[in-house]
Amino acid sequence: MQRPKEYSQVDKEDISHFQSFLSEAEILSEAEDMHDYGRDETEDFHFQPELVLKPSSAEAVAQILAYCNKRRIPIYTSGARTGLSGGALPVFGGVVLSTEKLNRIIEIDERNLQATVEPGVINQVFHDACKAKNLFYPPDPSSWGSCTLGGNLALNAGGPKAVKYGVTNAYVLDLEIALTDGSLIRTGARVLKNSTGYNLTQLMVGSEGTLAVITKAVFRLIPYPQHDRLMLIPFRSSEQACAAVSAIFQAGITPSAMEFMERDAIDYTLKFVDGVQVPIGPEVAAHLLVEVDGNDPNQLMDECVKIADIVATFDAGEVLFAESAQEKASLWQLRRKVGEAVKSHSIYKEEDTVVPRAELPALLKGVKEIGHRYGFHSVCYGHAGDGNLHVNILKNDMTDQAWEEDLPKGIRELFSLVKQLGGTISGEHGIGLVQKDYLDIVFSPVSLAMQKAVKAVFDPNAILNPGKIFPET
Repeated sequence: MQRPKEYSQVDKEDISHFQSFLSEAEILSEAEDMHDYGRDETEDFHFQPELVLKPSSAEAVAQILAYCNKRRIPIYTSGARTGLSGGALPVFGGVVLSTEKLNRIIEIDERNLQATVEPGVINQVFHDACKAKNLFYPPDPSSWGSCTLGGNLALNAGGPKAVKYGVTNAYVLDLEIALTDGSLIRTGARVLKNSTGYNLTQLMVGSEGTLAVITKAVFRLIPYPQHDRLMLIPFRSSEQACAAVSAIFQAGITPSAMEFMERDAIDYTLKFVDGVQVPIGPEVAAHLLVEVDGNDPNQLMDECVKIADIVATFDAGEVLFAESAQEKASLWQLRRKVGEAVKSHSIYKEEDTVVPRAELPALLKGVKEIGHRYGFHSVCYGHAGDGNLHVNILKNDMTDQAWEEDLPKGIRELFSLVKQLGGTISGEHGIGLVQKDYLDIVFSPVSLAMQKAVKAVFDPNAILNPGKIFPET
């Protein structure tokens, strides 16, 4: 991407300024040291930053923002770089602001079921620290072992547990944010109810680093469920598997997780992951991985029996129950590794579609029909319980010309179908770099203009994550 002329390049004077308040370990300026900060998990993109800064305090973050704003230096906030939309890539060079040193769990307040953390804390580390106190932070993206809470906040991340417990924004009470003028402000309060002014907290969640930099977060927690049951359910038809999802909810059952995996997704992953074995007959086209949790084991077993009865009417095969903690861990590893396994197979593009859950069969059918017309193979999986279907499009033997010229037309058709079904083009991965040219499908010109106006209030010089979200940038 061509760098807009209004942005300044980082020079020696800028580096000297940052050295006045950051340590040597907090500044990277050599190309080889900065290389990994120019990529994430989105396809094969790489954009080299001009400087990487790794501040260890909120005050330092504020100083960096104020200086970059004054000098018109683009700044890209980076977490663990596990994103799938190119949302943190430094497309115009500039400064990458890494939150990796802002990684403290400041407090877990057991009396009020709250926690205060910095954005660089790893999701699973936070989950485990809460669990040790019998408290539960449910959002758990597939990359939870490496992704950071700051990145989760930036994208309003979900994960398997979102179907019952909700996504990241359901747990955020208050944020401390650094603004481009160098201010540090709080957006909310440590309370469960708050109707005091505009909800700046929720505005920040999902804003993809385009409005401010989050330096602290206060999350609400809930008691940890004491029991769970996990089932792997095979189906002879992928569309029938999708149709069974809505029927389970209509029966009054709310699973704690309900994941869909096409046959190809399972096959690729079994080859990719060592030590996981699942017997799969040749007739199986897809699986649902279904978990129920709570504090009454008898009630959970009753729910499992009801689920088994329901799926039997959708041409399901024999249900596999995970009987031990190891079996549960193996099945969850299988699901969490699907994305990596599929992507290791071919050059790919991943689309993060989401529709009302009852429309999943229509969406899946449409994906396959569009793929047939445009000549691409897709592998689908995702959080079926909340209608979130990840569509991995594999290049395989498509020509470079078809991949570059025809595929975007197919993706646009896919997103148009998603909108027709009442859905939208990203459930949890964000818009970032790769989806911005499709935003007009789901937003009117008036809506886009309003969002740009909000951006201008927080970031008048457009230094925060430029080149993202909006189509013309």
